[in-house]
Amino acid sequence: MISVKDLRKTYLLGEEAVHALDGVSLEVDDKEFVAIIGQSGSGKSTLMNMLGCLDIPDTGDVFIDGEDLAGFNENQLSVLRNEKIGFIFQQFNLLAKLDAFENVELPLIYQGIKLEERKKRVEKALCEVGLKERMHHKPNQLSGGQQQRVAIARALIANPTLILADEPTGNLDSKSSKDIMKVLHQVHEQGNTIVLITHDNDVAKEAGRQIRIMDGKIVYDSAKEEFDEINPGN
Repeated sequence: MISVKDLRKTYLLGEEAVHALDGVSLEVDDKEFVAIIGQSGSGKSTLMNMLGCLDIPDTGDVFIDGEDLAGFNENQLSVLRNEKIGFIFQQFNLLAKLDAFENVELPLIYQGIKLEERKKRVEKALCEVGLKERMHHKPNQLSGGQQQRVAIARALIANPTLILADEPTGNLDSKSSKDIMKVLHQVHEQGNTIVLITHDNDVAKEAGRQIRIMDGKIVYDSAKEEFDEINPGN
């Protein structure tokens, strides 16, 4: 599903060069559930932006579902994002003036799906995340956990093959966090590939594979024996 080779990305902060990614290579199989763990500034969010076609590396190769992104223009990247990738963010990114149904419906409108089909798919998605009775509530009428469930339904509505979840439990209490992780497990069981970005070791342990990133480098990968003695998952 994902193959990246020797990714490098440097940002300038004033006169200082920050190596956000410094030679990152990894493979993620189809239907795998992977957690990428790192503290603020480790490079994990930069890596997610590369995987989500939101940014491009200075050097290195990115393949998503067998497609080489080198040479893709912005329009092609946008099509790939819309068709194959679902995003879940820490801040939910729901539109305040729209209710849960309308927020989830948006990607289907962009795809030109007809009203009757949209209605059927949105209701099904919201039922699957336990919001059947709340689909016509606006974000300010929902708890943080419920808002994140709406965001998950929106991420799934276009039937993507890859889900990128950036700190999906970061703004939630412990009970809501457990509920969201339960939903993500259900999503995974339905056949989706999930890459979960987190700073929380307990959340990371929910995934089948853990990858730790530090100072722009991968320092631990639970799938590779050669990393076993390097900071083995604290």
